[in-house]
Amino acid sequence: MRIYRLLSIIMLLLNREKISAAELAAYFEVSPRTIYRDIETICQAGIPIVSYQGMNGGFAIME
Repeated sequence: MRIYRLLSIIMLLLNREKISAAELAAYFEVSPRTIYRDIETICQAGIPIVSYQGMNGGFAIME
């Protein structure tokens, strides 16, 4: 299930400008902490993800 979630997160980030950890957690029915771990795993795999802080924050793939 985790590999499916990791690939799905990548696809969502490619299709959307930015998405928050809370949105991803609700979508996959996991905790936000799990999403942060998944984002870290994706970064370690060499996919450059940038995080934005604040009210309109979230994650995006660096261009």
